[in-house]
Amino acid sequence: MRSSGTTDLPLHYGKVPAWLYERMSTLGLSIVEAILTDYNKDEVLRRLSDPFWFQSFGAVLGMDWHSSGITTSVMGALKRAINPQSSSLGLYICGGKGRLSRETPMELLRVAEKTGLVGEELVRASKLSAKVDNTAIQDGYQLYLHNFIVSDKGNWTVIQQGMHDQDGTARRYHWLSENLKSFVEEPHTGINGISQGQILNLTAAEAADNRAGILSIVQEDPNETVRDFTKLVMPNRHHVCSSDVDLKRLGALLYVTRELHTDNFEELLLLKGVGPRTMQSLALVSEVIHGGPSRFKDPARFSFAHGGKDGHPFPVPIHIYDDSIAIMRKGIEKSKLGQMDKLKTINKLHQIVLQAETNFTPQFDVQEIIQQERRDSWKYGGRTVMGKAQKPSDNDSGSQLSLF
Repeated sequence: MRSSGTTDLPLHYGKVPAWLYERMSTLGLSIVEAILTDYNKDEVLRRLSDPFWFQSFGAVLGMDWHSSGITTSVMGALKRAINPQSSSLGLYICGGKGRLSRETPMELLRVAEKTGLVGEELVRASKLSAKVDNTAIQDGYQLYLHNFIVSDKGNWTVIQQGMHDQDGTARRYHWLSENLKSFVEEPHTGINGISQGQILNLTAAEAADNRAGILSIVQEDPNETVRDFTKLVMPNRHHVCSSDVDLKRLGALLYVTRELHTDNFEELLLLKGVGPRTMQSLALVSEVIHGGPSRFKDPARFSFAHGGKDGHPFPVPIHIYDDSIAIMRKGIEKSKLGQMDKLKTINKLHQIVLQAETNFTPQFDVQEIIQQERRDSWKYGGRTVMGKAQKPSDNDSGSQLSLF
């Protein structure tokens, strides 16, 4: 059994406003359905188990690109959207934050009754993954969120998050059942992050038979165990810097969506009439669906789809968000009728961006892009937790930015 990675995040407080949460549920479901349509249930589980993909996914949904709130909000929105359709999708989301995490065993037993899976094995996997991260690995973080996502074939992923009681950070842990052998055969490939003193590895009571395996991990050189661990550490600041994004990838995406015309690409004719700003968001949504693992090393780039609820890098463009949802939902509904053209077109958009990256040389300032998005935010129904974006005064309107 291998944990697929961890993420260290600054702790954010407050609730996601209803106007965003509703949209997160709808677009999140659409993205999951698109992955199911073009790939399969195991691919959804693999994506969720990747800390970089998960952070990018949350950023596309309009959450703050670097905060701990992504975990609670994204999983809550997905559970709300997916579980009513679990029978047809073949995916079930159990658990949650606080009290909901303690209901995971009963939820898993109910899933087992519906699917014919062995409920006791799922409950054991849930408890052991929590014990490893909360007790067997003592790194200063106490779990307060535990989500267990299982398919009707019995494969699963776990996403859980702990809070540090001193430095105000949260740490997210990802697990994947694929190629499961043992919970103590390298249960983590390493723990890497800000030093909290000595990290003690202990066996959980439920895993007493595996004590020797966990004790062997304690005796190993910690420098060896952290070498290949998938680790994402997010900064404490809110604003997006050039160093946070892959400028070549962001620049190529902006070039394709702003400078090129849909009429030039036969593959994109089904998106004819879609404005440049919506194309920008759709291209990033498409990348979340179809991009390879290496595409998600800079989660901040995906916040250029729908901004962030706190206004970083810019307010959430409600009109654009709703356009993205409408196009995705229409594509999903048509695919259920055997008409795959719309979803294939969205995939083509990602492929065209990939081609543009080949010979693209970045010649722009990320801060100028952000400032333009903020100036134009009122046009797109821009909104944050603090209210709606206002039209800038004539003195602040600025000129149209030329990127290339």
